[in-house]
Amino acid sequence: MNERILLSFPVGGTCFNYRVAGVAIRDGHVLVCREDDDSYCMLPGGRVEMGEPSNVALVREMAEELVMPVEVGPLLFTSESFYGREGDRYHELGFIYAIELPEHVGPGGQQPFLVREDEGHLLQFSWLPLEGSALKDACLLPPWLPARLRSLSGAPEHVVFHEGEAVE
Repeated sequence: MNERILLSFPVGGTCFNYRVAGVAIRDGHVLVCREDDDSYCMLPGGRVEMGEPSNVALVREMAEELVMPVEVGPLLFTSESFYGREGDRYHELGFIYAIELPEHVGPGGQQPFLVREDEGHLLQFSWLPLEGSALKDACLLPPWLPARLRSLSGAPEHVVFHEGEAVE
């Protein structure tokens, strides 16, 4: 088995991350993930490995986290984010794709609809309504994401986010 090299490493006091994530939207709801007892949630996904195309990394991450196949659709966003978390600084590059989950998986019923352990972390997956305050209340990060998920254009968008700047 080849050694897995995640593209996440410290550089001069900042951590560089290369992350991939998926947007699953069904019946006006988007799938989000909360890790452990974090105060925020994010789109499901994870770090890309050395030599791995981002769409392949997303399929792998979804298989590891959701334990179900996904179909990767078009690229929705590329992002460059500069932020701090728990005293650490981050420079993150992200690729965010549309994904399709199996037809039987969707909103409705108890939330989170799936709780799994992955690499020592407890992951909770929930469907949150796109409209209203649910995404803000759940603190979906990055902060630019909720507004853009409500107005997807169909064309890939490049977003540069510096923490502390106003979010559209």
